Amino acid sequence: MAIKNADGLTDQQIIQGIQNGGKLVVFKYAVSIVIMTFNPNTDVHYIRPGESTIKFSIGYTLLTLVMGWWGFPWGPIYTIGSLYHNLSGGKDVTNELLSQMPPSNPNASGNTGSSSYNVPGSQSNTSSNTYNVPGNNASTNQGSSPYNIR
Repeated sequence: MAIKNADGLTDQQIIQGIQNGGKLVVFKYAVSIVIMTFNPNTDVHYIRPGESTIKFSIGYTLLTLVMGWWGFPWGPIYTIGSLYHNLSGGKDVTNELLSQMPPSNPNASGNTGSSSYNVPGSQSNTSSNTYNVPGNNASTNQGSSPYNIR
């Protein structure tokens, strides 16, 4: 799973943006089919400093308004919860992600420009890091958390 709205940004630039007021957020949506209702979290979205979450949550909110109500009994319950969750700005998962991203060499001094992290749940030493995010329903659980973000 990718971090949305972070195209072209390095890990260091994202961390710097977070230090300046940015955050990492997930939204919810509800989709019902008569007796079944699905209520998953979205991918993680990087919200830049000063940026509103509305433009990221509006699609999930509209999907929930149209498709969420129809399941019995959980459709209305999950729909109301998802709407509240999205309209209140989503769930901020910044601290959970950052707590799992310790620098690979904490004794190094100065900024070397490297964005290397020992990330729990990463599959190999490649340029693609895996971040474990609590609350994500990804099926490829490799860390201690039920959510893996790529």
